[in-house]
Amino acid sequence: MGESIIADKSFQFAKSIVYLYIKLTNQNKEYIISKQVLRSGTSIGANIKEALRGQSQRDFLAKMYISMKETDETEYWIKLLTDTGFVDEEEGNKLLSDCQEISKILNAIIKTTKGNMNTK
Repeated sequence: MGESIIADKSFQFAKSIVYLYIKLTNQNKEYIISKQVLRSGTSIGANIKEALRGQSQRDFLAKMYISMKETDETEYWIKLLTDTGFVDEEEGNKLLSDCQEISKILNAIIKTTKGNMNTK
């Protein structure tokens, strides 16, 4: 993508989630939770992409908040898939670590943006 660190990281994460979905549906025949993690995990980057093209700081902030909520949901599904044995612990921990890193970056972006809005 080449636009920003968060856009690049969220895109790479979305690719990992797509590969996870393919694996879960093909190998494990798991269709319910895998669809949930696919939806939330790919939504993170889509909302970041929209935020970067936001019409205002408020629009930008709103989309970043949505992305943050999607990271929380994705984290939940990854933990559930790992704890129930659909995803091995090593893969689950890697996905969880990537998701939490994105969440931390989003949190910093949100705090900075809110701070900048309050000083104007």
